[in-house]
Amino acid sequence: MCTEKMEAERDRAGMPVARRSFAALAGVGALMAALPARALAGKPVKGRDVTITTADGVCDAWFVAPAEGKHPAVLMWPDIRGLRPAFRQMAERLAGEGYAVLCVNPFYRWQKAPVVDAQNDWGVAAVREKLFGYYRELQRPLVETDAAAHLAFLDAQAEVDTTRKIGTSGYCMGGPMTIYTAALKPDRVGAAASFHGASVATDKPDSPHLLIAASKAGYLFAIGEDDDKETPNEKVLLKSVLEPRPQWHEVEVYPAQHGWCPPDGRVYDEAAAEKAWSRQGELFKASL
Repeated sequence: MCTEKMEAERDRAGMPVARRSFAALAGVGALMAALPARALAGKPVKGRDVTITTADGVCDAWFVAPAEGKHPAVLMWPDIRGLRPAFRQMAERLAGEGYAVLCVNPFYRWQKAPVVDAQNDWGVAAVREKLFGYYRELQRPLVETDAAAHLAFLDAQAEVDTTRKIGTSGYCMGGPMTIYTAALKPDRVGAAASFHGASVATDKPDSPHLLIAASKAGYLFAIGEDDDKETPNEKVLLKSVLEPRPQWHEVEVYPAQHGWCPPDGRVYDEAAAEKAWSRQGELFKASL
């Protein structure tokens, strides 16, 4: 999982912090240019900035869907760098594949998005310390409060087909949030995809993976090879709860480093990211 130690080690190794998520990606054209060419095809989409009232305040978010018709919804939880141009881009790509997508600012209680930008550089230790502080506050009760509001928001949108199940995807710290979401509304959430998820399965009694049995969703867990080296039993624990269930499921360790999926990441791996994206597509097709 992403930790202060991991990022400090990447600093010491001289790994550059990607800056494509700032001014260079300010426009839609630049955003889409950051994706592989094969990612550009899809349905025409329309997006808008939205706000969602939760029990704890007002969450800022990005909602995007195909320009016409009703479609299954997806709730997207970003990584620790939060809602930013790269995740808007990813939401637009998913919308182009036929989904109504809500990508949220998980840190709205403390700060509006973007929490990382040209003035708040991820390469600055103080900025990372602040965000890791936010992350430590986001325990299961807060995530469930937010998930309930986000799912209700999606079901109220004209672009959402409420006869279809909702999917959810999460990156890094968003991985456990997908499990919390699926277990919170088992009759509504049909698919959950975790990419380099943070501590999705541990030996603790409150481990997120123990909630999978209470859900009815299909699951995808794409694990980074460095995460697997640090916690090799995670995949075993995940398979132990997934394999007895009839729903679609997949657990795979990728030959890529933690954080390889977002296109603005310092360890972005296009080949591995495209494979993970395609597997998410299979999960959603099978489960939504």
